[in-house]
Amino acid sequence: MPVTRRSFLTTFALFASLSLSACYGNIRPTPAVLRVEVVPDDARVSIDDTFIGRARRTAAQPKELPPGRHRLTIEAPGYFPHDLDLELPSGETNVRVELRPVPR
Repeated sequence: MPVTRRSFLTTFALFASLSLSACYGNIRPTPAVLRVEVVPDDARVSIDDTFIGRARRTAAQPKELPPGRHRLTIEAPGYFPHDLDLELPSGETNVRVELRPVPR
């Protein structure tokens, strides 16, 4: 069967639309990037109940997360723990916390 210009264009259009939908169907949203600075800088930082590192590390190396709700927990010996519920948008968010010492 001979290939006509019309059948070629129809096939090309179908192929192009399938290719584009396959490409764009896999687009992930821009991640949220969380930088956490804490005093004292040896405090333990957890996100969604998962330890991610000491505060000095989270200040130097921000954590990539999916955008949305996350729970940030910061703890250090001799200080009251601090919890924050965050709604993280795409892009960078900076959080700075100074823990309150436990009275002696």
